Amino acid sequence: MSNILNLKNKKGWIELITGCMFAGKTEEFIKRLRRYQYANQNIIVFKPAIDDRYGQKEIYSHSRMNIDAIPIQNSEELIKVFNEKNKNKNIDVIGIDEVQFLDENIVNVLDNFANKGIIVIASGLDKDFRNRPFKNVDKLLVNAEYIDKLTSICHKCGGNGTRTQRIIDGKPASLDSPLIFIAANEKYESRCRHCFEEPR
Repeated sequence: MSNILNLKNKKGWIELITGCMFAGKTEEFIKRLRRYQYANQNIIVFKPAIDDRYGQKEIYSHSRMNIDAIPIQNSEELIKVFNEKNKNKNIDVIGIDEVQFLDENIVNVLDNFANKGIIVIASGLDKDFRNRPFKNVDKLLVNAEYIDKLTSICHKCGGNGTRTQRIIDGKPASLDSPLIFIAANEKYESRCRHCFEEPR
């Protein structure tokens, strides 16, 4: 993490891992959750049910690191599952991957968990394929105590990749393409600010 945790802090905060595609967000997300597991913290991990690229009940990074996760449709389902699991064993850490794919109430839900003394680790894209702020992540950037904004390598020039270019039939997607479009890596490229082509 770019910021050093103050171990004297009261427990309960939000850690946000963000950036463009292929920046290593999911790998960092999994590593961080495992670190808490090794410290005997009880964790629970969620993922949007819409993201089934690599499996229904697992989260995979592009490097094939993985962790078990519970697929959910929305923030209400997350609360319900959390409450059921928390009855048996107090949960210390909540992980939520691809937070931009959930309803906007998820930000309030995660804030409430942090206020109750739970560590929240969220991961998601900072910008969509149009280079506009992605919902939920934009608000978590303001609310999170700890933020890691990761970059990748530009597919075009090898520079600092900070944007996600959606590719359809070998060309950048048009502006009116669907905002959410789950696909394998051949549909997206990481681009720097100079190589990114604004959708038209």
